[in-house]
Amino acid sequence: MASEYLKWKYRDVRPDAPRELTAAEKRKNWWHYHKWHIILGGVLLLALADIGWHALGSGEVPPDYQIAYVGAAPLPSDTAKAVETAFAAFGEDANGDGQVAARLNQYPRSGGSADAASFATAAEVRLIGDLEKCESFFFLLDDFETFQRSYDVLAKLDGTLPAPGDDTGIALRWGGCPALAGLDLGEYRENVLGQAVSGSNQDVLGDLYLARRGFWTERTVRNPAECEALWSVLMEGGKSG
Repeated sequence: MASEYLKWKYRDVRPDAPRELTAAEKRKNWWHYHKWHIILGGVLLLALADIGWHALGSGEVPPDYQIAYVGAAPLPSDTAKAVETAFAAFGEDANGDGQVAARLNQYPRSGGSADAASFATAAEVRLIGDLEKCESFFFLLDDFETFQRSYDVLAKLDGTLPAPGDDTGIALRWGGCPALAGLDLGEYRENVLGQAVSGSNQDVLGDLYLARRGFWTERTVRNPAECEALWSVLMEGGKSG
């Protein structure tokens, strides 16, 4: 009886027609259900783009020459740039891109961090990778004898290969190379433990040893002829004329 009564009572009642959402309301509703998909997809896209950018070397000038620094502590960033500028000043455009660029690869034995052992191990792994892939032709070393005994990759200053265990004539001090020591390389500025520290880049580099890579097999660095030519220019005191 109740159901028949309700049917009779509401016999003329019609349900409201669904209201059409405005364009703004449709967009708001869609965003409510899909915003996290869009956000996560955007983050993933940016991550992939960053990986691809670095893998292809985009935004970075390919170096014509590479120098490996091996020392007790990292060189100040201003000093590292000064080294790159110095080598580029005497070099030529070896890869044909219209620019002369040098890259300093730093492999310090300590980074001033608490975990010094891990830092030194990581630097050595990167150094071994450099040596295996023949990336650096030029070397800046604070202890060339130990380096040569450890890796046996350096040639004599004239390009000839030394006899096993012969460390003579394979390096000279930066300060003893007129081409490099005569350059105005400016100063470095760093903040160490809250204190501003500055000094001459030439003073930092003066006691480091300059050496070159030797090759016992057909494997060699990129642009070997240009690297050899640059080495000769440095040994001869710089460009003439």
